Amino acid sequence: MTHEVTIVGSTISTPRLRLRPWHQDDAAGALDIYGSLEVSRWLAPAMDHVNDLDQMRAVITGWIAAPLGSEGRPSGRWVIEETGSGRVAGSGQILPLPPEGEDLELGYQLAPWAWGRGLAAEAGHALAHYAFSNGEEEVFAVVRPKNERGTRAARRIGMEWVGETDKYYDLRLQVFRLRKGDLDTSALEPGPVER
Repeated sequence: MTHEVTIVGSTISTPRLRLRPWHQDDAAGALDIYGSLEVSRWLAPAMDHVNDLDQMRAVITGWIAAPLGSEGRPSGRWVIEETGSGRVAGSGQILPLPPEGEDLELGYQLAPWAWGRGLAAEAGHALAHYAFSNGEEEVFAVVRPKNERGTRAARRIGMEWVGETDKYYDLRLQVFRLRKGDLDTSALEPGPVER
């Protein structure tokens, strides 16, 4: 896999993925992500488990109401779509971290069927390109200490571990940082069974 990323407006493309704004007809694919306890257990309190399609549609309505860049920075939420199949594989975000919103969080969640193929790192890498091409100098990922998949993806993007903090979300979290000058210095190739 290469570091190839193409950005056209709010759509970000890589060799295997297309990241684009959310639409209501993405609800079933989004429920595969946020309705999975394997995924949602790592997200609270920032995002709760979603129980059904109606609740997922309501969440997507809120995401659509806050369009990309509405914070005055390159922030927003994207569908992570598999290019070949068109299937919703995940969700990606660049959002201001609470409480002050000074730091930007790079986030990515995949449906369990998409795990183990390096898609989270590829999507996170693409989102970093978007943030840096729109004026940001650094982005952060915050990961719960036992979330090994999240940690692996952050490291494969090229993010460096900077320590643990309870500054964000009132939780003890591992913090990873990627600076603009360090982008594209990582090896995005997944290991034999990287989840």
